[in-house]
Amino acid sequence: MRVTAIVAGLLLATSLSPTQSAGAAEKDDRHLTQNAKSHGVTLEHGAYVGWSTPGSNAKGGSRNETPITAQATVSGIDVSGHQGNVDWAYWWGQGKRFAYIKATEGSYYKNSTYFPQQYNGSYNQGFIRGAYHFANPSDSGGAAQADYFVNNGGGWSADGKTLPGVLDIEYNPYSGGTCYGLSQSSMRSWISAFLSRYRYRTGRDAVIYTTTDWWTTCTGNTSQFASAHPLWIARYASSPGTLPAGWGYYTFWQYTSSPLDQDTFNGAYDRLQALARG
Repeated sequence: MRVTAIVAGLLLATSLSPTQSAGAAEKDDRHLTQNAKSHGVTLEHGAYVGWSTPGSNAKGGSRNETPITAQATVSGIDVSGHQGNVDWAYWWGQGKRFAYIKATEGSYYKNSTYFPQQYNGSYNQGFIRGAYHFANPSDSGGAAQADYFVNNGGGWSADGKTLPGVLDIEYNPYSGGTCYGLSQSSMRSWISAFLSRYRYRTGRDAVIYTTTDWWTTCTGNTSQFASAHPLWIARYASSPGTLPAGWGYYTFWQYTSSPLDQDTFNGAYDRLQALARG
């Protein structure tokens, strides 16, 4: 989910079509960094729907066991300015029914060129859609970034078609180290400030997008946010793998970036609607 202000000037101006190469359509802001690869991990996402108690599985097992997976799922995608104008009719025809669109990064970048076509275009096609914020904790405080996100497309409306916003918190693509120069305690405080401010502004608990490796490294694998915040786990593999502490299941799983980021909602379509309604 990474788009910098510099890269923004090179954003694709054409609609993404099924004939584009995987390289041309590769997402700009959720690539595995060299640092992530050195840890031997792949990306993971997750979010909770609410039919099970976070921190346990359906059989009452520990939170380290295989995460719960619903029998029914819904397919979706997530995009940013890197994709340019998206062919929503094409992706609808491919069976995708929800979409997340990058709105902002830090306190310095907003997807102003393509966000309207992506956010409104997906909605008009019939998608249940939402917005996400790529966090840069070295840039400014959590509350300030939550305000920037809400003020630039990251809000929520009770129309039954808008998902709660996402805090995309993952590997640092810039200088300053994997954890943006913050200690585990300071990172937990930063995340808490963002989530609290977002809830104050919108009335919704934001979804958390992360990888298990980053979460463990940079937050100490805290479970303090699991009870309220859906988990979007990013892992390019055949399964979502081990989830961060506290989450007994994921709500969203990003499983590939080819030809763009593709995701699964861990539940039936009516559960996705319920998440949107709040």
